Amino acid sequence: TLPTGDLVNICFSGRYTKEKVKRMLTGEGGLVAYCGTNSGYELDQLAAQGDAHSKFMLESLAYQVAKEIGAMSTVLKGAVDAILITGGLANSKFVVNLIIERVYKIGPVHVYPGEDELKSLAMNGLMVVRGETIPREY
Repeated sequence: TLPTGDLVNICFSGRYTKEKVKRMLTGEGGLVAYCGTNSGYELDQLAAQGDAHSKFMLESLAYQVAKEIGAMSTVLKGAVDAILITGGLANSKFVVNLIIERVYKIGPVHVYPGEDELKSLAMNGLMVVRGETIPREY
């Protein structure tokens, strides 16, 4: 979530172009805005070496992910089959453990490190088109 009043102020401040605001929201926000990088590996290494800022940012990220998992569990009325943690940050035991300690009571947690999300989405979409699986509504 964003503070909408501040977002409106930024958009109409005259300091930023429309394109710059779009980049701030999509590619230059989050870890990039706070740390200058979107490399979870780099931040994980810095945190392990004692960098307090990197550690705090990863803790904040894990906190936000856990909040979103919790929010989804409510709209699913608690009927959660499993929680899947994927992506590059799933390689970070530090981040994964911070998430798991907050959400494990919601459902079983499975970790799939790596950045193959788009391939997985495409393969599952193909399985639906071929009639090999039935899509679920959430």
